[in-house]
Amino acid sequence: MRSAALATLIPVLATIAVAVPAQAQTYDPAFPVCLHVFGRTNYIECRYTSLRQCAITASGRSAQCVVNPYFANDGFANGRDQWGRRYRRAY
Repeated sequence: MRSAALATLIPVLATIAVAVPAQAQTYDPAFPVCLHVFGRTNYIECRYTSLRQCAITASGRSAQCVVNPYFANDGFANGRDQWGRRYRRAY
């Protein structure tokens, strides 16, 4: 009975110890521009603050700079635009 409990407990503890959090979101909401790289492995990295910065990184590679659709700081704070006018967001 004791060996059966240990045989069950050891794999469970090993699984818990090795588990890492999953990364579910491709686009980082902290940066406005993303680099989409094409090739054997396609990937998207959102680490750029401007299209120019991204274009410099993308030059000479099979890559494309795109605007981050999930950028959190879009310049509109508290429901007002840059001139103070109210707006209603349509998603």
